[in-house]
Amino acid sequence: MVAVTGDDNSGGPAPTDSTGMNGASAADEQAADQASTAESAEQLAESDESVAPAAEGDQDSEEASEDETSAPDLEQESEIAADYIEGLLDVADLDGDIDMDVEGDRPLVSVVGATLTELVGPKGEVLEALQELTRLAVHRQTGTRSRIMLDVGGYRARRRQELAELGRTAAEEVSRTGVPQRLEAMTPFERKVVHDAVAAAGLRSESEGEEPARRVVVLPAQDPVDDAVMQPAGGQG
Repeated sequence: MVAVTGDDNSGGPAPTDSTGMNGASAADEQAADQASTAESAEQLAESDESVAPAAEGDQDSEEASEDETSAPDLEQESEIAADYIEGLLDVADLDGDIDMDVEGDRPLVSVVGATLTELVGPKGEVLEALQELTRLAVHRQTGTRSRIMLDVGGYRARRRQELAELGRTAAEEVSRTGVPQRLEAMTPFERKVVHDAVAAAGLRSESEGEEPARRVVVLPAQDPVDDAVMQPAGGQG
């Protein structure tokens, strides 16, 4: 609500200092709200990377939040997200059907029936941005942080296969050479897939760096230093 102090053209007295202070206070509150929204978006991105137990030391690993929603709530989130995406498609004059599902502990909304490359963008950048906007739209209506997953034209399914193969290949190379491998920067969703693939191969992985340059590091199953510690010293029985 904006407080009206008087028409500037009415010839009335100039605003007092207290009005200026109120204006500054309102500006501070608005800045705080924007910072809170940005922090929430960052926390939602990090929660996508639920790393398997083999990925020890990964700061992106998070336990399920205490306010984890129930199945009916997930269905409600799907409906809200579907309505939001449908509105975006109408505004952009794009065709596509919307499928809703619940996958594990998160809702899934997919735009199908068309190859909408403009909604995916290079390396899925546009898709990630749309997903964050959709989550914020759901949060605005429910008041609960959402971990909803958005897919367009089956992009995430194809990308998941590519990343799983990348994780297996990196794990094989690290097993052969014993040298850690640092992969390219990825989104939390992509890192999660790689972590799972590396863990399935019996190796360790962790994430390093800051967003958006955060990446997966594939590590040997056991440090050579640990092996040395386990070996008895020369001359000892």
